[in-house]
Amino acid sequence: MKISEAFQNKPLLIVYICAGDPTPDATPDLVRRLVKAGADIIELGLPHSDPIADGPTIQAAAQRAIAAGMNTDVYFDVAAQADVNVPKIFMGYYNMVYARGPDRFALDCAKSGIRGMIVPDLPPEEAGPLHDACRRYGVDLIFLASPNTPPERLHMIENETSGFLYLVARTGVTGAKSDVLQSTRDLISRVSGDVPKAVGFGISTPEQAADVIRAGADAAIVGSVCVDLIARGEIERLEELVREMKAAIVGAKGKAPIVC
Repeated sequence: MKISEAFQNKPLLIVYICAGDPTPDATPDLVRRLVKAGADIIELGLPHSDPIADGPTIQAAAQRAIAAGMNTDVYFDVAAQADVNVPKIFMGYYNMVYARGPDRFALDCAKSGIRGMIVPDLPPEEAGPLHDACRRYGVDLIFLASPNTPPERLHMIENETSGFLYLVARTGVTGAKSDVLQSTRDLISRVSGDVPKAVGFGISTPEQAADVIRAGADAAIVGSVCVDLIARGEIERLEELVREMKAAIVGAKGKAPIVC
């Protein structure tokens, strides 16, 4: 399924996990369980020794995955084994893409069933080679915008992104937070085009996920809280959380935002 096809049934719940945590062999079954629980898109992280956009929870997951044998070759094998009927998205850093070569990397994504790429440290102004490769193999290249992105640049990012626009809920790194900021709601309202809007960074509860949908987002992205539950071995609680979040965003569709 293409990402654009998934967004025909918005609002969506996008769930991030770190591939290889706790082990590479465990990841495909974990992906299938998340989809069965209600995840509409799986964001599959490639662990990195220096994940500059991620907080302590995902940093620790990356270290566990690398210790368990995860690398780029294994990542694509794991992604291919995670045979689900929803889009899978790569999330990782550009030096891993560059080391493999943008063309080969995009081709490997396509071969393993990955329909999109998120590369947080690659600005659109420098993404030409990877953008061309992604177009060649039918892979969406998804760019990010944050509350402090100026209007002119936000408009440019809207035009360059494909699949959806990743709206960073707050400045800083990933990690569960207790609130949804007014600046996040303002950022959602500033997106003027038709590109789907997905909000991530800091969403950890069903109420927060519903809040960004009420504010006008088309998808909520949840990551660190899921990774934390995986680290504790609480897989049944993770499935329960995904079900609760999916129910919350479906219930929030079409409702006015709550102004704090």
